[in-house]
Amino acid sequence: MTLASRTGHNGPILALHGVGKKYGPNTVLSRVSLEVNRGEVLALLGENGAGKSTLSGIVAGLTEPSEGTMTWRGVAYAPSSPADALAAGIGLIHQEMRLLPDLSIAENVFVGRLPTSVGRVNRSEINRRSAEQLQRLGLDVPPTTLVRDLRVAAQQQVEIAKALTLKAELLILDEPTAALGGDETDRLFEQIEKLKAEGVSFIYISHRLDEIARVADRVAVLRDGALVATYETAQVPVQRLVHDMVGRPLDRMFPALSDVAGGPLLTVESLTSAEGAFKEISFEVRAGEVFGIAGIVGAGRTELVRGIAGVDPISAGRVLVGGERLSLRSPRDALDHGIVLVPEDRKAQGVILAQSIADNLLVGNYSDVTRGGWIVPGRVQNFAARMIGRFGVKGAPDQQVNELSGGNQQKVVIAKSIARRPRVIILDEPTRGIDIGARAQIYEVIAELAREGMAVVVVSSDLDEVLGLSHRVMVLSRGCNRGVLDQKDAGRIAVMELATM
Repeated sequence: MTLASRTGHNGPILALHGVGKKYGPNTVLSRVSLEVNRGEVLALLGENGAGKSTLSGIVAGLTEPSEGTMTWRGVAYAPSSPADALAAGIGLIHQEMRLLPDLSIAENVFVGRLPTSVGRVNRSEINRRSAEQLQRLGLDVPPTTLVRDLRVAAQQQVEIAKALTLKAELLILDEPTAALGGDETDRLFEQIEKLKAEGVSFIYISHRLDEIARVADRVAVLRDGALVATYETAQVPVQRLVHDMVGRPLDRMFPALSDVAGGPLLTVESLTSAEGAFKEISFEVRAGEVFGIAGIVGAGRTELVRGIAGVDPISAGRVLVGGERLSLRSPRDALDHGIVLVPEDRKAQGVILAQSIADNLLVGNYSDVTRGGWIVPGRVQNFAARMIGRFGVKGAPDQQVNELSGGNQQKVVIAKSIARRPRVIILDEPTRGIDIGARAQIYEVIAELAREGMAVVVVSSDLDEVLGLSHRVMVLSRGCNRGVLDQKDAGRIAVMELATM
């Protein structure tokens, strides 16, 4: 029996009619009318701040609309909480992961709906069912593992496993592959296809436009809170979608690379992780060079740059900046020698969510706003306004960071780091969660830092990003350096051949 026959409804499973949302005088969603059919993937595209998260929140019961109505399975639908949406059969996977770090994977997957036996939680049941979903997604980790012990990519897969156990009829996936590599993404798409065949529908939000043609059936585009385009197929030219999203064409995504005339600025010699994540890694990055690090999830990319930045312990090897060896007992040692790391997990490691944009930008940069040891409010405002303007952060200096979209939070982290005027800047997943229009701006900033003589290291799961930005690319696999490729030799096939060794 199909889902349609059980519910007795053959029309769109979800319909929005003139749905809008205002916060005071500000309109963030303007009379959107949209339908989702049973067993389809509707891609929802738009820049940060376009209204995607607001629309998703309304459907998932997180946000109450200011106007308009919705129907679910042909019946009026107005959830007052996420519990109402879940009870109706609608689940949401947030872009920003909301797992409980001190609970196990299995406990997170079934939190709020733990199966019981004789009045006690049936742990063997939740472990068994969680392990099944993890295996389907290719995550070979015991379900009893604490979430805090997982890397970001594995945490994202736990979020997906949690959604797959909901047995929902509509799943909203907000940037589900942002932390996943190619193999993990392929497994997710396989699961989406299986669920579609069972009648499950999806609203799929992503900034990776190359994914849309693979996974979506139809496309809807939001800009400035309004629905500006819909397509009855996902086979839409990327440039067309970009134009719809940003209101202008982006003729060139990656800036032209400048010539590298400087000598080695960052030198890494036989660096080995104390935790076994990588071993005997050696490379150099010249002044004025963008050096990319590629590899599949689990290759040791993040662990390597954390080791260089003094965050994770190393057991052997050396790191030198300008020929001077670093002791690397803590991140302070790296910072004092001009190495700054922009971490992959912005919420846990990059920003202080409960503080303002200005306060976040000031962390590590107080010398720019003080006089005689005292903070000068006027300097704070000027400093914050200058950094906000340079990176196009959509927010005011006194606005709290937890009120910003994920992409704008990332811009704050990058701005804060660059304000330190480092000699070496390491960017781990610099555009994760950032829309395609803002990415071009970030890419130009990266290129400009190199032109100013800085050594720039970029780690990214987006292979096109690494190839488009870098003068040279080092490929890691199983914690080992499999080779460093010049730009002319670094193609997708060449990199993947090394990454899978």
